[in-house]
Amino acid sequence: MEVKEWVMPTHIIAAAGVVLNDKEEVLMVKTHNAGWVFPGGQVEVGENVIEAVKREIMEEAGVEIEVGEVFCIASNTCKYPGYNGVKEVPTKIMLDFICKAKGGEPRSSDENSESKYVAKDEALSLIKAPAIIERYKAFLEYNGRPTYMSYVTKPEFALNLKTTI
Repeated sequence: MEVKEWVMPTHIIAAAGVVLNDKEEVLMVKTHNAGWVFPGGQVEVGENVIEAVKREIMEEAGVEIEVGEVFCIASNTCKYPGYNGVKEVPTKIMLDFICKAKGGEPRSSDENSESKYVAKDEALSLIKAPAIIERYKAFLEYNGRPTYMSYVTKPEFALNLKTTI
């Protein structure tokens, strides 16, 4: 019997925020590859999750925020071929937070062509990426207990688990 060498798992950790302004409108950014989304991105080496949410939203939209509670924890359990020298993109864990805008005006960036505030119920109609739709639905359904979901995005989106925790 062949003994396999144990390989430590690798996951990308990402953090995003549904940012609400004083009018309870939601900050949305129009990315070059996924269309309209709520802003967020990967946690960098040595960075904590809260600082990552703040940094990503500032970089993407120019808005300073206060990070609040987690409303969704999502696992994208698929791996797929990488790009730009990355051999393989590993599985990903996303932490989604409810955030309050504290300053700044929405603007475009290197990562998106447009940023704007929209009514909470309008945001869902702008989002086209199935995983982002499910995560935004978790925000709309939030009742004080976060949603956990597990899905794959490739070769096509499939929601495998959605539960309140």
